[in-house]
Amino acid sequence: MAGAAPLLSVRGLNAWYGESHALHGVDIDVHRGETVTLLGRNGVGKTTTLRAIMGLIRKRTGEIAFDGQDLMRLPLHRTAYAGIGFVPEERGIFASLTVDENLNLPPVVAKGGMSTEEIFGLFPNLKERRNSQGIKLSGGEQQMLAIARMLRTGVTMLLLDEPTEGLAPVIVQHIGELLMTLKARGMTVLLVEQNFRFASRVADRFYLMEHGKVVSGFPVGELSAHMDELHDVLGV
Repeated sequence: MAGAAPLLSVRGLNAWYGESHALHGVDIDVHRGETVTLLGRNGVGKTTTLRAIMGLIRKRTGEIAFDGQDLMRLPLHRTAYAGIGFVPEERGIFASLTVDENLNLPPVVAKGGMSTEEIFGLFPNLKERRNSQGIKLSGGEQQMLAIARMLRTGVTMLLLDEPTEGLAPVIVQHIGELLMTLKARGMTVLLVEQNFRFASRVADRFYLMEHGKVVSGFPVGELSAHMDELHDVLGV
């Protein structure tokens, strides 16, 4: 990975909600096949960073490059076609549609997306519920479906916003195992996560955010050396 150009490069990213300046010059690199986690308390700009990368926040400045493409110049509907899938915290499941219908709703944006049967191999719970409406799924099943829906499209990178929020420990463990499986298949992940223990198991590197900016970045191997800083910022 040393010397290789990052798959995603963010430089000097500023973003605004109306007149509120939310991001202040965020710099992030994510290399192909990595899982990188944004850490920080609520309201420091982690979710805003994901939304700005996807183009969901249009009032932004800076540079965002993904696989050689300038995302700042792309219209919103073309960002997914660049190869990035966004799974928001609210999951975005269509309540009246079945699991099968939810899976097949997004367009295929690139070759290499998983077939429905491959997805059901990864998510046996969803296979059992394939004819159930989204509204009848548990929170964990909805999270699995939200991730699975992106895997079918052929994206090469996932942006995951708080995937374990409010889920039972056994489901959190399953999602962790899923992320490790996807990593073994070459998937790249940028993760926003409040559950530090979960993040420390799945991430290769971390960026710590405060007040709309990145204050430090380090690999998982240096985690113990940063525990005092993490305790101060996160209370872990």
